[in-house]
Parts: sequence; C-alpha cells; structure tokens
Amino acid sequence: MIGYVTLGTHDLPRAAAFYDALLAELGGKRFLDTEQYIAWMAGEDQAGLGLTYPQNGEPASVGNGTMVALAADSPAKVDAVYRKAIELGAQCEGPAGPRESGFYAGYFRDLDGNKLNVFYMSAAQ
Repeated sequence: MIGYVTLGTHDLPRAAAFYDALLAELGGKRFLDTEQYIAWMAGEDQAGLGLTYPQNGEPASVGNGTMVALAADSPAKVDAVYRKAIELGAQCEGPAGPRESGFYAGYFRDLDGNKLNVFYMSAAQ
C-alpha cells in the first residue's frame, strides 16, 4: 500500500551515510541519488525510504506523532538493526524488546530527530 516515505534532513550527506549503513542491515540499497534526494529500497515489491532537503527551502522539521516503521524478519534482526542505529548515533526512544501480542520492536530517532522503529510481528498472536 505505501510506495515510499520521505524524511527531511538538514545534512543530506551525513543522513545518507547513516541510512546507507542502517538500511543495509535490512537489505536496502540506494535506487535514486541526486543532490536533493536519495532513496533506498530492499526490492521492487517493497516500500522505499527517501531523504530530501525540503523543497520550500525552509528547515527540515520532525512531525509530531509521525514515525516510520521498518519491517524485520526476526527479533534477532530487530536487535541488530536497533543496535546499528544506536551505533550510528541515533537516540534511543525505547530499546528493542517484546511489546505485546507477538510484537517485538526497538524505537529510535535518526540524526535529524525523525522517529523510527524496527519491528517484527509474530504470526502466532
């Protein structure tokens, strides 16, 4: 249903280095790379994630209540991606671990303050 999500940044090269390393943990690769916009996806049938300088020239800002969720194929992968995010300078918003009803997730903010999580949802609920 979702084709891609775009996040604003103040420093595209710095943010791109963060997401190159983070999304590689999930099989993500750049598929678009310009001076204004960079985007990744893990496969043609997967949603993409993009970074951009805001088109209106105003400073990038974080949406209150906005969060991007990155799907992982196991709790171990959630742990690995969460650890990588923190290693890369992300701020913890809730360590990786079980939540409720088969939901396992870790929450963090990227270098620009955008909130993300990485999650795994067990089929057995």
